[in-house]
Amino acid sequence: MVIFQVLLRGGIPLVIMGGIALLLYLQGQYRDAESTFWVSLISFFVGATSVIYSIDRWSLTKQSIIHFCIMLVTVLPILLFSGWFEISTGFDVLKVFCVFLLSGIGLWSFFIMSIKLFSRH
Repeated sequence: MVIFQVLLRGGIPLVIMGGIALLLYLQGQYRDAESTFWVSLISFFVGATSVIYSIDRWSLTKQSIIHFCIMLVTVLPILLFSGWFEISTGFDVLKVFCVFLLSGIGLWSFFIMSIKLFSRH
């Protein structure tokens, strides 16, 4: 059942965004198609790993650490290889890591606050 949820939560955005990437490619918009493809992969991993937060026996801290580690080995490499950032030095890699980290902290905080806000009502 968990595998089904992983495939469903990750697969839906992958298929939709992958389809858009294919349409862009067929229209000759190669750079946009490539970027959309990278987004489809990121969407897959983010969606698929959201299942982690459904494991009630794990604390929020454990869920968050595992989610972060998975994002670190999936999303960060996509960011590094996508061509969205200039990567010519180790410092450039560090800057991308900082963008990854700050974006993740911001999104995580937003969703945690949203869940707490809406679960009260």
